[in-house]
Amino acid sequence: MLRVKSYIILIHLAAWLLFIVFPLLFLNNHGQNTDQFVLLSQPYYWSFCLTYILLFYVNANLLIPFLLLKKRNYDYTLAFILLLTVICFLQPYDKLLMSSEKGFNTTAQPLPGAPPNDFGYPGDGHEPPPHDFPPPLSEAKPGEMRLGSRPEPPRRRHLDSISVFLFLIIMAISTAIKLIRQWQLTDQRAVRAEADKASSELSFLKAQINPHFLFNTLNNIYTLAMMNDEHTAESIMKLSNIMRYVTDEVTANFVPLENDINCIRDYIELQKLRLGDSTTVNFAVHGTPAGKTITPLLLMTFIENVFKHGVSKNTHSTIDIDIDIDISPASISFTCKNQIFINRNETSRTGIGLENTRHRLNHLYAGKHLLNITEQDGFYTVYLNILS
Repeated sequence: MLRVKSYIILIHLAAWLLFIVFPLLFLNNHGQNTDQFVLLSQPYYWSFCLTYILLFYVNANLLIPFLLLKKRNYDYTLAFILLLTVICFLQPYDKLLMSSEKGFNTTAQPLPGAPPNDFGYPGDGHEPPPHDFPPPLSEAKPGEMRLGSRPEPPRRRHLDSISVFLFLIIMAISTAIKLIRQWQLTDQRAVRAEADKASSELSFLKAQINPHFLFNTLNNIYTLAMMNDEHTAESIMKLSNIMRYVTDEVTANFVPLENDINCIRDYIELQKLRLGDSTTVNFAVHGTPAGKTITPLLLMTFIENVFKHGVSKNTHSTIDIDIDIDISPASISFTCKNQIFINRNETSRTGIGLENTRHRLNHLYAGKHLLNITEQDGFYTVYLNILS
């Protein structure tokens, strides 16, 4: 942020430096061979420059934010007309031009080959004839005019078109810069608000997933304990690994795929201990997960549903879970298939879990995933492909 502000300040300084140098070049190119140092010492020169610099920042920092951007168009129009009237009254460019002309006259030198000036300049060796030199103004009689002097006609006020043109240019540039900057800030706020909204939604979805997942796992261990199963201690250790993964890594949007697969493997082992020999579980991983990342617990929703709806207390069932990592196209493919034994008490909760998973996919893998869920011939199949 500090670097951006310094960059903007440097741009402003460079632009105003060019603006300050512009009158010097313009006057020299139009026959006003005024010494630049003489012109720089003229107060009208700095008055000209400061007038337009002040005009730029008054419009950009006061009129536009407090009038134009707040839809006070009538007040902004009045302020615009008032500033234009002030510029027409001050005539900054005309006064700068007259100041440069006076500077030229005071520094003029006789042209080469011109006859010597009878009146000469002090120190040039020519003494003016006493009978031709006009009397000093202090010695002139009332009503008497000095020789060669003529009254200056009164200057008629006219429209300083150059000053008006510069006024319009400065106002247009300051307005354009301020409006573009305001548009950029508005766009940034919109993007930030959208990102905050997405982050809040993801946090909400994770808050729903994590307790639900841990609750199911605790139920499985409770079942083992009630059956006095010898693998209860091992199950508690696996649950500890799962809880450590959920609490330490699940807050991130992406985690190493290998860690997520280890969590899935522990969960499946817990389920196999609970189900015993009544259910056959086939779990396979093809490919190398090293270097790949995935949204945590994204696949767990589908695996939980497999054990909810693919297990029957009365019928031997086969559950196929297959995770395939395709290295060449840099994608992750997940497939699971099971028979359907619907538990009506769990149907609504399953729908919520799948809907949350769809939202997470849309947020984090927009345009980079394919989810296909089918029910056919009594089998429930999920296919998910994610471009990594």
